[in-house]
Amino acid sequence: MPEKWDIVIKPKNGIFELNLKELIQYKDLYMLFVKRDIITQYKQTILGPLWFFIQPALTTIMFMVVFGGIAGIPTDGIPQPLFYLIGISLWNYFSGCLTATSTVFVTNQSIFGKVYFPRLISPLSTITSNLVKLGIQFLMFIAVYIYYIIIGVNVSPNIYLLLTPFLILMLAAQSLGFGIIISSLTTKYRDLTILFTFVVQLWMYATPVIYPMSIMSPQKQFIMSLNPITPIFEAFKYATLGIGTFTIGQLLYSLVFTVVLLLIGIITFNRVQRSFMDTV
Repeated sequence: MPEKWDIVIKPKNGIFELNLKELIQYKDLYMLFVKRDIITQYKQTILGPLWFFIQPALTTIMFMVVFGGIAGIPTDGIPQPLFYLIGISLWNYFSGCLTATSTVFVTNQSIFGKVYFPRLISPLSTITSNLVKLGIQFLMFIAVYIYYIIIGVNVSPNIYLLLTPFLILMLAAQSLGFGIIISSLTTKYRDLTILFTFVVQLWMYATPVIYPMSIMSPQKQFIMSLNPITPIFEAFKYATLGIGTFTIGQLLYSLVFTVVLLLIGIITFNRVQRSFMDTV
């Protein structure tokens, strides 16, 4: 009688192959990783999940003192807490996902070397777990937002609020794309991790988090718009606060960049995951 096997493990046939069916089969492991990332982040801390509120609150206060007070950078007539909170929340999500996914091969090498599962589950679980943190910080932003509406501050939310899920998806996709590319490179070149940490710190100042685009000349605005996450941040500000240099053309540029980035990331990730244990 011929032998029959329930599970057959075989190499991928192409560099574009994602095998979504296999990812769905490992959905329980995916949820376990998400839960692990959320619980362990503030495990054995005194304040626990309160840090989700404390960190953006303290950062907002610091920005108000340094950039709004000492440097005198305007916020386009929007109250400083609102202006800084929306930028901080988005940046924390992007940089958190980017930093975590950029080291996925190195940090999970002990697991990857012992048991098989779709490697893409690890960065995807990181992207999802950070959504919880983003959601909590958005609740904080909404509370401050409602307060300023009640006291009569003129903020102008508009129909583009409906783009919020799409904008978050684009931000997550860009962090995933950049992250898995860097992770694939750092399996062989470890010093890239140090360089990338420095680049992420500088990246925030090249993104309209602490300043509005309106203070720049048209030429500088064009240069800043080449940053693929700038249109996403400007779209959020325009949708919620009614300010910003948001245009559909810039958002389409960011969307095309995101798709191309993900394709490059998938190619690189699939190529490296076949033999990364020999390198790491």
